[in-house]
Amino acid sequence: MSLTDEFSSSTVLLGDCTNLLQSLPASRFALVVTSPPYNIGKSYEKDSFRNYKHYEQFTAEVAKELDRVLIGNGSICWQVGNHVRNSEITPLDFLAFNVFSSLGYKLRSRIVWTFNFGLHGSRRFSGRYEVLLWFTKNDSYKFNLDPVRVPQKYPGKRHSSKKAAGQAGKLSGNPLGKNPGDFWEFDASAAFFDKPIWRLPNVKANHPEKTAHPCQFPVEVAERCILALTSEGDSILDPFAGVGSSMLAAEKHSRIGIGIEKEASYQKLAMDRLEQLRAGTLPLRPSGKPVAEPDGRAKVATYPLEWMNAEGKG
Repeated sequence: MSLTDEFSSSTVLLGDCTNLLQSLPASRFALVVTSPPYNIGKSYEKDSFRNYKHYEQFTAEVAKELDRVLIGNGSICWQVGNHVRNSEITPLDFLAFNVFSSLGYKLRSRIVWTFNFGLHGSRRFSGRYEVLLWFTKNDSYKFNLDPVRVPQKYPGKRHSSKKAAGQAGKLSGNPLGKNPGDFWEFDASAAFFDKPIWRLPNVKANHPEKTAHPCQFPVEVAERCILALTSEGDSILDPFAGVGSSMLAAEKHSRIGIGIEKEASYQKLAMDRLEQLRAGTLPLRPSGKPVAEPDGRAKVATYPLEWMNAEGKG
C-alpha cells in the first residue's frame, strides 16, 4: 500500500520532505503548491543551509522528487521571496526558475504578490512583495479561469464598429468577470474596481489566520492556485506545509491535500486547524474581503503632535 492510499481526506505528515517524498507514489498529485524556506535564519531553518550553493542543491533534490510524484498535466506553484544577508538580496525565484527549467518545466506565470506590511529596511528599500511561479510539466495542463475571475472594470464596454462582422456593438467582456492578471496586490476593492490586480494581506499581527509560525502565507493564496489549476477530488501536495494553509484550501474546496512538515509543533497546529475547519470553528479571512484602511479618525492614522513640533508645524 502506498503512503497516500491510506488517506481519503487532507492531512499533514510529520517528517523531512527529502525523506518522505521518496515514500510517495509516482504520478499521484495534480498540483504542488508550497512556500519553501528562504534560508534567512528563521527558527525552522537554523543550520539547514550552509550557503547558496547548498540551498540550490537542496531545491534541485526536492524538485526532482516533485517531478516524480506529479501527474503528466500537473502544475507546480512555488512561492518565494528573497534571501537577505547584510542588506544584500538574492531573488530565490531566479534560482527556482533555473532548477525547474532544467527539468523541462514551462513557466506559465510569474505572479507578483505585494502587501503593505513587513519588516522595515534601514539600509535598503523595505521588501513588500514575493513571487509565485506557476510551472507546468508539459503543454497539456489544466487552467480553470472561471472560479478565479474578478469583476469587470467596464462591464458595459462593447466591441467597436471595426470589429469583424457579427461582433460589432456586442459586449466585449465576459459576464463572469475578467482574468485577474499576474499582479496580486492584496486589496479587494482595488482589485475588483480600480486595477486588474488581486490584493491580499500577508498574515501578520491581527490577521485572523495568524498562528505561531513566523512566515505563514494566507489560505487565499493557495486557494486561488487550487481553484484555477485543479478539479474537485484531485490530490494536492505541499512539501513545506507549515501550519497547513495549502491543506486548508484543499479541504475547503473538496480536494485532498497532503502536507509534509518537519517541525512537530507546526504539524500539530496544522492538524488542529484542519479539525477546526471541519468543525466550522476555524478563523479564516473571507476570500475577497477588502483590506482594512484607516478612516482618518483613528488615532494611529493621525499625524502625531510630536512630529508636527519637530518639523516646526506645531
